[in-house]
Amino acid sequence: MRFFPWGFWLLCVASAPARGDSGSKARSCAEVRQLYGAKGFSLSGVPQAEISGEHLRICPQGYTCCTSEMEENFANKSRSEFEAMMKEAGRSVQTTLTAQHRSFDSYFQDLLNKSEKALYDGFPSMYGELYTQNMKVFKDLYSELRRYYRGSNINLEEALNEFWTRLLERLFKLMNPQYHITDEYLDCMVKHAEQHKPFGEVPRDLKVKATRAFIAARSYAQGFLVGSDVVKKVSQVSLSHECTRAIMKLMYCPHCRGMSSVKPCNNYCLNVVKGCLANQADLNTEWKYLMDSLVVVADRIDGPYNVDTVIGTIHMRIAEAISNLQENKDSITAKVFQGCGNPKISTKGSSTEDKKRRGKVALEAKSSAQALEMLVLDAKGNLTALKTYWITLPGILCSKKVMASSAADDKCWNGMTKGSYLPEVMGDGLANQINNPEVEVDITKPDMTIRQQIMQLKIMTNRLGNANIGNDVDFQDASDDMSGSGSGDSCPDDVCGKRLSKSPSTRQPETHAIPKQSGHGINGASSRSLPSTFLLLLSVAFIAAQHLWR
Repeated sequence: MRFFPWGFWLLCVASAPARGDSGSKARSCAEVRQLYGAKGFSLSGVPQAEISGEHLRICPQGYTCCTSEMEENFANKSRSEFEAMMKEAGRSVQTTLTAQHRSFDSYFQDLLNKSEKALYDGFPSMYGELYTQNMKVFKDLYSELRRYYRGSNINLEEALNEFWTRLLERLFKLMNPQYHITDEYLDCMVKHAEQHKPFGEVPRDLKVKATRAFIAARSYAQGFLVGSDVVKKVSQVSLSHECTRAIMKLMYCPHCRGMSSVKPCNNYCLNVVKGCLANQADLNTEWKYLMDSLVVVADRIDGPYNVDTVIGTIHMRIAEAISNLQENKDSITAKVFQGCGNPKISTKGSSTEDKKRRGKVALEAKSSAQALEMLVLDAKGNLTALKTYWITLPGILCSKKVMASSAADDKCWNGMTKGSYLPEVMGDGLANQINNPEVEVDITKPDMTIRQQIMQLKIMTNRLGNANIGNDVDFQDASDDMSGSGSGDSCPDDVCGKRLSKSPSTRQPETHAIPKQSGHGINGASSRSLPSTFLLLLSVAFIAAQHLWR
């Protein structure tokens, strides 16, 4: 029976409390009680001292200050707090982008308003009835320009062509009041207008410059709104069940373990947040393309497309065109009569031609180029700063919100206890979370809300790419905008659509080969027919052998 004392000793050791750091006395739960109450929960049923933790489902099952109800409440709280962190970070980006949109939109609208006002102020004294009897033509032009800029489905070139056609018809009749000019005659006159160039080179030149400027301005303003909307929608994506457990373990389990003063290890925090925001990180590629495209178009607006000069002097170009018509009235009229015949003399007669004024009044066009330059400079700085937002977000949340410890700290919360954190930090994006030690992530099931936002980024980037080379893109029809920016993300073809070869991007679109599938198609059919053929041949050979035996 000599084994009895040893067995008795082992039994005593096994039944002793497994708390090497607290001795036989249970630690107080005062800190956890204070935290729990501060979060708005009732202290009823909250332990005064540590209890056994076999009931815990998320936190380590050692001695603990948390009951099952506390663990569940802390888990829900950690979820809501982390989602709030995400929304707060997103609001900061949204604020930046909407502020940039507001600044540019205000500048552009002011530019157009000043041009229109200058026309209304200067044209009556310059052209008399030529203007007053045709005010609606000018108002309609500026109205169409505004509608186009705001995103309406308008063909800008056609709108400008329509303006010059209507203006020519009205002015030709007013400058030839002695004739009875019918609508049919005007149709003939308009057909000869391109050949005779009654307004000189102004219509063609303005159409080229104004179209490029408006396309760029509209796409640029829209780009900021799309970026802001993407951030808003992505920030509202709910956390998965696995992520909620990991966030709880990161943020509140150290409190349950009586380690309220111990900060989470930085790398541990990064792995948790990268696992939770794996889908969000997949926005990175297309997000960067959008930011880069906005910067490129910003340079166009302040550079070759010269928005300040083109938009701010529309009224002056119209005045120049009318002056060309007036100065060449006789020769143009003669050419029209030659091509369309002489119209009938009007019985009414008129002295409108005598009433019009040829006096030239200086039209002012105050330059706001410096203001545009400052706007573009500020925008480029903000866009550059936001380029890496989605992949730097985990680091920002860990350092500023979760308040993780420094990377070299070996006395931090590692998910189990106070110590160092050994696993390596995972890469960014869904595919890189396959071996994440902290969050179970199904990399085969991407979040469809985020995939849709990736698609929106691609569409907007394609519009900006077209605007960069002066091509118009219909804002109402996204079917032609499935172009890719060649992002290389994991968005499947049936979600993203086909990438257009007309995209101005220098990035080559990806092509995805259709994988061969066994048991399908011609190859599959032939592979299935092999056993049947073999059995048939074997049967024939067996019958032949029997026949020979006989």
